[in-house]
Amino acid sequence: MKILLLGHTGFVGKNVGEVLEKNNFSWVGASRKTGIDLRDIAQVEKLLSEVKPDFVVNCAAHVGSLNYVTQNAADIIEDNSAMVLALYQAIARKAPEARVINPIANCAYPATEETFVEDELMNGPLHRSVLSYGATRRLMYWVGESFQMQYGIRSIYFLVPNMYGPHDSTDPNKAHALNALTAKFVKAKLENASEVEVWGTGVAIREWLYAPDFGRIVVEYLQNPGMVGLSEPLNIGQHFGLSVRELVDIIRVSCGYGGKVRYDHSKPDGAPKKVMDDKRFRKVFPYFQFTPQEEGLKACIDFYSNCYPY
Repeated sequence: MKILLLGHTGFVGKNVGEVLEKNNFSWVGASRKTGIDLRDIAQVEKLLSEVKPDFVVNCAAHVGSLNYVTQNAADIIEDNSAMVLALYQAIARKAPEARVINPIANCAYPATEETFVEDELMNGPLHRSVLSYGATRRLMYWVGESFQMQYGIRSIYFLVPNMYGPHDSTDPNKAHALNALTAKFVKAKLENASEVEVWGTGVAIREWLYAPDFGRIVVEYLQNPGMVGLSEPLNIGQHFGLSVRELVDIIRVSCGYGGKVRYDHSKPDGAPKKVMDDKRFRKVFPYFQFTPQEEGLKACIDFYSNCYPY
């Protein structure tokens, strides 16, 4: 089995790569950091011709915080759209038998929905705070299905909540939300800071997925690629969310930080609630056990503690 892991130097890609290795899967990685521009069709075609993958795990993305994807909206939509189109065009020409595994962030869901159900994925406009990135996640699905119609390319779409875990950026403007919070509190604890600033009001409710758990889902699929229930997008869901304020309290206690918290209301909250329906997931992965949040947070805290100073 030949596996090509795109975006292997990024947050999600690093976690997926580690889980693949723990389960004795070898893989080849590609990202801009290692000299391959995944927006360039010629470079992607050359890569596919050399690797000849059976599976492409597509973790490549240009993304950051809500603030980042708003400030850089044009770059976000341009880069991610180019990567999606280049990938599928190159696969059609050089590796049409390869299966593509696509994680799709839940920002692709309509802004007005509070509980995300797969059949309602396209049932409304995106929240403006994630417009640039969410639009490209919907595009990924449309492109994948269009190339299936014409070229028979098979794609798997895993709809994922906000992820957290080790290997993310130490820059709060680039890191995923829970990781950015963890990094701030770890730094404040180590520097004896009197106050931590949290972006937004703290009322937004989110579901969280430990990034190595997504890697375990990928492994389960690779071990059984004929599994039933993946012909349509599938939530990796637990149907459980926490507000940012609740998370802050948990992180404060876990870090042992005793200072003040100040919420910066000038920063966007995003959609008020994002929780994933898990009915379909439990039919496809009935025995999957998610990592307890306390355990995942400890791994986050350890990661940022080891990264310090930043």
